[in-house]
Amino acid sequence: MLKLSITDIIHNIESGLKFEAVAEDYSFTLKIDEYVPFVCAAVHDGHQFRKSLWDNCLHTAYERWYEEDPCTKQMIQNQPIVLAGCDSRFEYDLNRAPDAAIYTDAWGKKLWKNELSAIEKRISLQKHQSFYKVTAALLTKLEVLHPKVLVFDMHSYNWKRWDREVPTWNMGTKNIDTERFGVFTEAWRKKLEQLQLPNGLKSTSKLNDTFQGNGYFLKFITQNFTNSLVFATEMAKIYCDEESGVIFPEVVQAVATALKNIIPLQVTEFSNSNV
Repeated sequence: MLKLSITDIIHNIESGLKFEAVAEDYSFTLKIDEYVPFVCAAVHDGHQFRKSLWDNCLHTAYERWYEEDPCTKQMIQNQPIVLAGCDSRFEYDLNRAPDAAIYTDAWGKKLWKNELSAIEKRISLQKHQSFYKVTAALLTKLEVLHPKVLVFDMHSYNWKRWDREVPTWNMGTKNIDTERFGVFTEAWRKKLEQLQLPNGLKSTSKLNDTFQGNGYFLKFITQNFTNSLVFATEMAKIYCDEESGVIFPEVVQAVATALKNIIPLQVTEFSNSNV
């Protein structure tokens, strides 16, 4: 893996080069094995939290981990284009607009002992801006090469905090043109529902049950790229123990294998359509 500046990453994309790189500030990674008509993203996979923020943070490392989406990059890593955040959403949230990307509180608990300085905020927002510059360059390139582009926006959520039965998979469609794309969102939901998981785990799937798909990543792409469709896909954290932090690698691997099979099928259906 290379370490590249944002300028160099964008240059590589515009030149159609295949590469795998981490941004020079280590804030995100991008792998392009082939310029296919789909992208897999894991914007909340990261757990990094820069040291200058440690003493000022009221949340523990576990509390931050609990609200992040661990292993979501691993689940899509064998796809040809993978974009993933490395930093914790507690530093800045890539799935929120710039003016809301830095938390003051998180899940009902104050985040900072003292208000962040202008310098600290500037550092975080620069990382956020760089990520979206690269996202824009990538989608621009893919829309030039392909008539339609599909983006798999992968997340996870803490199912144990709900006081009712919730689905293994949730897809948020509130910001999708369902008249144009509804048939594809339902097709993706069905594919997720049919996945075979180990340890007797069920693979149920619903639309807009726990989340509605209001993330900034989806909105940014939808508003700026008319021929790109984003599937905001949340998996319940049945692949780990939310309370202890233990990861179940056999479940993670099973999900990665399943997604490797069904994502290309969904892309083919979308690419061959007339929408």
